[in-house]
Amino acid sequence: MLWPINRHTSGTFLRVLLEKGNYAMSTGTENTLKGKFDEVAGKVKQSVGEATHNDSLANKGTAQQVKGHAEQAWGSVKSAASDTAADARVHANESRAIHENEGEHKAHDVRESIASTAQNVKNKIQDSVDDYRAKHDK
Repeated sequence: MLWPINRHTSGTFLRVLLEKGNYAMSTGTENTLKGKFDEVAGKVKQSVGEATHNDSLANKGTAQQVKGHAEQAWGSVKSAASDTAADARVHANESRAIHENEGEHKAHDVRESIASTAQNVKNKIQDSVDDYRAKHDK
C-alpha cells in the first residue's frame, strides 16, 4: 500500500522509530534520514506534478528535494563535528593517562632518590662512627 510521504508523516514516522528504540541514531544521522525522506517525497511530488501538469505541485516537490539535500548536508556536518569531538575526548583521555603514568614514574624516581640519599647519609655516619671507634679504641 502506498501512503503519501510529506514533512508531517516522515517526521511522525521518524519519531515513532526513535521512541520505540528501533534505531539508535545520532542527531547527524537523524538529520540525514529526515533529509532523505524530504528528498524522496519531493521527487514523488515533482513526478506527480509533472505527470498531471500541476506546476505548483512539481515546484513544491523540487523545493522539498532542495530542503532534503540541505538537511542531509547538515546531518553530515553534525556527524563530522560529533566524530571530531569524540576523537578529541579519546586523545585527551590518552594524553591524561600518559601524563599520569609519567607522573607516577617521576614520583617513584623521587622516592627512590630520597631513599638512596638517606641510605648514603646513614652509610657516611656509620663510616664516621667506625673511624672514630678505630682511632679511640687503640
